[in-house]
Amino acid sequence: MSTVDEPVGPEIPPEELSEEAARKAELAVPASLVAGSASEYLRSSLTRIRAGEAGVLPVIGGLIVVSILFQSLNSHFLTAQNLVNLLIQAAVFALLGMGEVFVLLLGEIDLSIGYVAGMGAVIMADAAGPAHGWPWYAAIALALLACAGIGLIQGLIITQIGLPSFVVTLAGLLFWQGVMLKILGNGGTIPINDTVINDIASNNLSNAASWVVMVVIVGAFAVLAWRRDAKRRAAGLVAPPPTITLLKIAIAAAAGVGLVILCTVNRGIIEPISGVPWVVLLVLGVLGAWSFLLGRMQVGRYVYAIGGSAEAARRAGINVSAIRTLAFTLTGLTAGIAGIVYASRLRSISTTLDGGTLVLYAVAAAVIGGTSLMGGRGQALHGVLGGIVIAAIYNGMGLMGYGAPAQYMVTALVLLAAVTIDATTHRGRTTT
Repeated sequence: MSTVDEPVGPEIPPEELSEEAARKAELAVPASLVAGSASEYLRSSLTRIRAGEAGVLPVIGGLIVVSILFQSLNSHFLTAQNLVNLLIQAAVFALLGMGEVFVLLLGEIDLSIGYVAGMGAVIMADAAGPAHGWPWYAAIALALLACAGIGLIQGLIITQIGLPSFVVTLAGLLFWQGVMLKILGNGGTIPINDTVINDIASNNLSNAASWVVMVVIVGAFAVLAWRRDAKRRAAGLVAPPPTITLLKIAIAAAAGVGLVILCTVNRGIIEPISGVPWVVLLVLGVLGAWSFLLGRMQVGRYVYAIGGSAEAARRAGINVSAIRTLAFTLTGLTAGIAGIVYASRLRSISTTLDGGTLVLYAVAAAVIGGTSLMGGRGQALHGVLGGIVIAAIYNGMGLMGYGAPAQYMVTALVLLAAVTIDATTHRGRTTT
């Protein structure tokens, strides 16, 4: 009996993949969804939402509900002092969530991210400590390189040997926990006395500098958003009309102004404290970098392509192993940043770091924010939003006097709801 292989079509060179994919996507879009006015764009957006493409709307809605609930139970929740503290608390969760997004987009998982963050904190604290006396920038650079190297090693084991990421990173969780404990030794704690490192999570910009930085960030966003949408409109691709682009810029400006107003309120008790915290700018910087990489660079398109269909990406000429390895490397690097923030906030690093719990928060932050466990759908912003939701739950329940057991259970229920929405949406898109 003879068989005929199914034709797969010509291979597409990697450098042409994004253009070819965009062209096919445009051809697949019904004419009714090509927005020529604001009203048409809004109608097409509603169509996408009904089809299951709700974006960040569920997590934003959930965050609003959580805020209203906790404010009704404790009037201190929405005060400037508490909200800024909440943003600082969310920094580690947000960074870990953004790191986990890279591998979740590929349909993989990294269970070692919590202790990789711990390794970054330990290496930085040890290098900057009295035993070695490295300057802060060298200690931080060493820690980040080490964490990126850990991600690279694990990625190579997964891609070159062909082991499941679950098993490799679970082994990494145990291994790097042991290495961290070995470095900490009998004392179990390494204090951090470097002022710059400690200021990462505890110092603030001046009020004037906060406004200047906000204007620069919003201005850069406005230029990039306008140029991107104008370029797509000029090329005849689906893009929001100018009115919608201006509305997005206005919303970003309003959010920036609101954040600065919130942070410049005096929230000190003994002495005045105001200004945007350094750690908030750090999270925004990482968010901007990873959003640009995933949304505007070719490597980001490859990550989404592999998450959608690894075999199709391979036939298109993408080096799947290299992109997967890079994703794990970036996860390790982001974990290192989170570890540095964690140690900066505590002004030390010790054996009390629970990397097993941190990895659960990392996955929860990404998924609650909207990243799909099925792969191929998600963005760095999801890790930030999910991290804020987790921090809001812990902060609000702490104000109400609930302990860790109730906090764990509520976070679990929120995570379960997010996964349910993701699974339901995935089935809806598959049916469509």
